[in-house]
Amino acid sequence: MWKCLFLFVFLPQFTPGIVMAQTFKTPARGSELRADLMDALRPLVAKELGQPIEFVVENLRVSGHVAFANVMPQRPGGGVILNPHGDEGFDGVHTEALYLREGNQWVVMHMVIGATDVWWADPALCPEFSAVIPEVCP
Repeated sequence: MWKCLFLFVFLPQFTPGIVMAQTFKTPARGSELRADLMDALRPLVAKELGQPIEFVVENLRVSGHVAFANVMPQRPGGGVILNPHGDEGFDGVHTEALYLREGNQWVVMHMVIGATDVWWADPALCPEFSAVIPEVCP
């Protein structure tokens, strides 16, 4: 989680030579777009974690037909969820996802639960998703 915080909050402040134009928007809480994105992700994460979940949205970005989410799953009502795979090799249950809009529906194309690295910094993802992850796609 600290790696994510560094990339999203601190890195832009301490890299004056790099100018990152914001090319994305953050859907408002309660908006249809935000609900559509969470509804596309929820069944995948619930299946992996083996229980009903809701999300605390830490970062949600949309630009045209692509989106990025950084969320923390929790039990409905706010209960903590432990990673069913244990702690070794995982960093909790925080989840990141990259989406594509196909027609009028959002589809999760890449998702990782409990990542210990910034997997979305893969240069192979930049041609499609750079608008929503500009800090890792030069």
